[in-house]
Amino acid sequence: MPGSSLKILLIEDNLAEARLLQEFLMQTQSKQFNLLHVKRLGEAVKELNKSIYDVILLDLTLPDSEGLSSLPILINLVPSVPIVVLTNTNDEKLAIEAVRRGAQDYLVKRHVSVDVLVRSLCYAIERKQVLETLRADNQTLETRVQERTNELVKAKEINQFKSEFVSMLSHDIRNPLNTILLAAGLLQNDDDKVTKEKKLSHYQMIRSAIKNMAHLLDEASFIGKADSDKLECQLMPMNLEGLCREIVAENQLAANEKYLSLIFTTQGELKEALADESLLRHILGNLLNNAIKYSLPSGTVLFELIRQEKTVIFRIQDSGIGIPEEDQKQLFQPFHRADNVGKIPGTGLGLAIVKKCVERHKGEISVSSEVGVGTTFTVTLPLISAEAVNS
Repeated sequence: MPGSSLKILLIEDNLAEARLLQEFLMQTQSKQFNLLHVKRLGEAVKELNKSIYDVILLDLTLPDSEGLSSLPILINLVPSVPIVVLTNTNDEKLAIEAVRRGAQDYLVKRHVSVDVLVRSLCYAIERKQVLETLRADNQTLETRVQERTNELVKAKEINQFKSEFVSMLSHDIRNPLNTILLAAGLLQNDDDKVTKEKKLSHYQMIRSAIKNMAHLLDEASFIGKADSDKLECQLMPMNLEGLCREIVAENQLAANEKYLSLIFTTQGELKEALADESLLRHILGNLLNNAIKYSLPSGTVLFELIRQEKTVIFRIQDSGIGIPEEDQKQLFQPFHRADNVGKIPGTGLGLAIVKKCVERHKGEISVSSEVGVGTTFTVTLPLISAEAVNS
């Protein structure tokens, strides 16, 4: 029971009936009642929007509402407040239907007495409280069931991911391993017959294969850290433009081999900002490497660094093969590669790593692409200036 004094809203257009109910409530000694009387549903709605009531007494015949039409309006407005409907002798079936639709009780006006009125009000409040408790418990139970279901689904997805991970890792490591075994076998078995140039070529093949394996293992380790929440973002003061120019220089040779124009531009005043250099290198290095890898010969790769008031934008645009629309939704999932990549090498981990790094920076990444036209990746990170932190 919500306190010793019960606040009642009476919605009744018949003044005589309203006075009678007020007199009944004044006669009771077991409870204290505070009753407010309104004549129309519209007045009741206004009152309920500004005040809290313990129970509503509702006449089913009002000037601005007829029959059961008042009930859903009040239930939607104050779902936790119990409602007792008032009916005439010949409207008892209507009252019973009102209870089925959400009212807690009903009173036949000519049969109301002090005891009947008080008992009905108290019963309605207690019943509503029980229903609300059951509803809350049910909601809690549903939430727990949903959480458990999500855990089971996630566990299933993790097991599937692990299976795919082992399979893909085994497959992708096998190729460089075969290269190493082949080159080493040729050097071992035909050493005296192999020319110096051939030996250098075989050694280069071995070094390249080892480098590819190391890169693959690094990517796998990185994804593992990110998925286990062990990937940290350590913000340090750094020159963003300087870092971007370093990454461009590191990729210039690969661009030259495909006769690509690699263009870097800046917009806005770029001062020292806080960022995690390692994560940024993973983001920009992967995106720029992809832009070059999937570009057609003699094309253009544009790398833009744009400073805005509260964000910094890295935009990398290529004129390459593009990404089919159906693949774009899964683009950042580990091991996913678009159907049109053909024989272009890749593990399918690069963009998954990029997204993890962007998320650790509390940023966003988006992609816009058209097959045969090209792809644009846009990374937006919150800009935290070193000057602001130091001040």
